[in-house]
Amino acid sequence: MIEFGIFNNQGTDLPPVETEHDAMAPGGTLADVHASAQRIQGSQVRQAVLADQLGFHYWFQTEHHFQIEGVEISPNPLITEAAIAVLTKQIRLGQIANVLTTHHPVRLAEMAAQVDVLSGGRLEFGIARGYQPREVEVLGWPFGTVHDQERNRALYEEVVEVIVKCWTRDSISHRGQFYTLPPTYTKWNHPQTIAFYDRPGITPTLEEAMHLGPPDMYSSGLPVMATTTTLKHISVLPQPLQKPHPQIWEPLTSDRSIRWAAERGINGYFIAEPNAILRTRVDAYMEAAGQAGWTDYKNRGAFKRGWDSERKRGVVVGRVVHVVEDGIGDLEKIAAAAQVSWDYYGGFGFNFLLADEQGNIPPRASFQMLRDKGLYIVGTREQVVEQIMQIKDVGGFEDFFFTAWFEQPGLSEAEIAQQMRVFMQDIAPALRERCGGSPTNPPLGVDYTVPVAGVAVHA
Repeated sequence: MIEFGIFNNQGTDLPPVETEHDAMAPGGTLADVHASAQRIQGSQVRQAVLADQLGFHYWFQTEHHFQIEGVEISPNPLITEAAIAVLTKQIRLGQIANVLTTHHPVRLAEMAAQVDVLSGGRLEFGIARGYQPREVEVLGWPFGTVHDQERNRALYEEVVEVIVKCWTRDSISHRGQFYTLPPTYTKWNHPQTIAFYDRPGITPTLEEAMHLGPPDMYSSGLPVMATTTTLKHISVLPQPLQKPHPQIWEPLTSDRSIRWAAERGINGYFIAEPNAILRTRVDAYMEAAGQAGWTDYKNRGAFKRGWDSERKRGVVVGRVVHVVEDGIGDLEKIAAAAQVSWDYYGGFGFNFLLADEQGNIPPRASFQMLRDKGLYIVGTREQVVEQIMQIKDVGGFEDFFFTAWFEQPGLSEAEIAQQMRVFMQDIAPALRERCGGSPTNPPLGVDYTVPVAGVAVHA
């Protein structure tokens, strides 16, 4: 079986230009970059709606901030996917990923649950630790993976714990290294809250949910505040429709992250693993999952190697795909787009993925290097099919989940849509034939045009 997804990183639509610093960048001024960022928000939603209509199974977005460099203009995937949710019916909505260290866990749990509810239960929740100092220092705690690996990881793991509590428990109380929820000092002498918890059969009980105390002699004003009564529990609303909670995903690179995800039943996403090392990465994930007793958020037991289409469990692979044939596609444009992207990623050291057999890391990526490593699949329809099948074979997948990355810096919305259509009309059928078919997502969307209490609602 084979399943198809789209990874949308939301690059600028401005044409790339070469600079004097051995790096390509978006053409135009900062004002042009801002205008592009506005345009492509709507473009991203339209691409997702088209993906749903074409029959793609999954839609993944990323989260990044402040990127005038034009590669990843996607500051809040959950907001975009809330819009997508009400316009689609079958495609599942994921993030690769929400940067947990730049969010309060309760707020993120609420937003993600809202997307799950609005979509009828189609959320796939992505998590990441954050590696870019410009983002984590502005938006989050004053440390990221580049500053303090162990403290960042401890925060990350606690945020995951809090989010799962919010989704699975009617009421939560959390005491951790980074968060105390609710804070011990939160005053809440509200008679309605007290009345709710004081009824028979309500759990937690009033005594468990609140510490009741006398008026506070040092406070004045509203009765809620002029008190020593404090909260001990909170209920986070809404919770997701999916039970026990949506599947969690994590982009994987290091052996440690692969093992951590596998041991906790978290699906993995390999974004930029060259074909030459993909099998070792899949091996590591499967070995860790087996040693952990095939941990799974639904306790479904062992799953097929690499990906299991029935359980929706395992790891997936993403690649840039660009068909160049019969007047479709543009080799020069995709080459320039690749250069913009990897001039950006190279600044973070990701060129180590392009090292040669002697371990020499290139100072600057080239389009040909990216093609040689299998990260960019560019060519005729037949060549694209063969290169995707090569990834399946190299990784040793039983079922296969392939995620195509069509948008790239400098490509127009029309060019991206054309690539999506060609893929599903001409390439996907050949892949299905060679992989034993493809499942169909059940329709789970909510009909927001249904009249409510006699009030007509128009889409």
